[in-house]
Amino acid sequence: MSGDAARYRRNLQGEIDGAAIYRAMADGEDNAELTKVYLSLAETEERHAAFWAQRLEAEGATKVPRGPTWQARSLIWLARRLGPQWVLPAISQQERDGRRMYDDQPEAAGTSLPGDERSHARVLRELETGGLPGDALARLEGRHRSVGGNALRAAVLGANDGLVSNLSLVMGVAGAALAPRTILITGLAGLLAGAISMAMGEWISVRSSREAAERQLEIESDELDTFPEEEMEELRLIYQAKGMSAEDAGAVAEHLMADRETALDVKAREELGIDPGELGGSPMVAAVASFLLFALGAVVPVLPYVFTSGAPAVVLAVLGSGLGLFALGAAITIFTGRGALSSGVRQLAIGWAAAAVTFGIGSAIGVTIG
Repeated sequence: MSGDAARYRRNLQGEIDGAAIYRAMADGEDNAELTKVYLSLAETEERHAAFWAQRLEAEGATKVPRGPTWQARSLIWLARRLGPQWVLPAISQQERDGRRMYDDQPEAAGTSLPGDERSHARVLRELETGGLPGDALARLEGRHRSVGGNALRAAVLGANDGLVSNLSLVMGVAGAALAPRTILITGLAGLLAGAISMAMGEWISVRSSREAAERQLEIESDELDTFPEEEMEELRLIYQAKGMSAEDAGAVAEHLMADRETALDVKAREELGIDPGELGGSPMVAAVASFLLFALGAVVPVLPYVFTSGAPAVVLAVLGSGLGLFALGAAITIFTGRGALSSGVRQLAIGWAAAAVTFGIGSAIGVTIG
């Protein structure tokens, strides 16, 4: 296959993935306005796909991509089951990364492809931050924050932290040739200590963020009461910066200021980046989730010592953890769009390297003490 054909294939596959994901996001969206936005994006991607399919077929290619990749299918599943807000941050990032992908491709010169890609990046960014202009703003703000995609990333990374840290701990004490019961107790202690530490850290982080947001809202509320004209002018400038005319921006600002609660809500989202309904989420929910995710990864290298001991337990811990490391490395590519094999192997290599180092150090300490 020529270099051009390989490039056409990559372009086509990307457009097929994008169209399928946007249609899934439209299916999972319960707001009619946002559904129209997603369907419009899907139709544009489908036009792009047809463009590259024609060029690929003109090259004589016999195998032309027809369906989405496994990463795209994973995002489609999440969008339909959990809602489009759970995949929006990942898609928005992908659009930003690829917004100039056609700028240097000669076939795209004189077409709408380069402009469409940059437009998609802007639209997705506005959706992600809740910044749609016009009358739909008050209805749609807060519907799409980056919590979904970030929460999924945090889930993968939390489990990975537990797996790598406890595998290293277990291999360290196993290298010191301690008794199987001691290794098991050490692994369980490491699981609990790490999970509790993660939970406490997350609780403090979310609690502090929530308190800071509450204080900012109090200040903004006082300013609305004390300086209403200045606050209305700020709203006008915000919407004018989004591309609205001065007249339309002034009308929207005046309309919002007529209802104090609406004005405070919009000011919080637009100026402070705060969702008054969430204020960063629940500290307890964040703590429990962090505890469980860390423990889920940390239990993998400990389980073999529940059923066996010695070399078989070490081998099972290393192999089981290796499968987990590879799976987590591959899972994160759902959001990054990178190759699952290379990402999984990289994660596996890093985890096993850490385990090998601690095993060696444990062995040296064991010999010295012995």
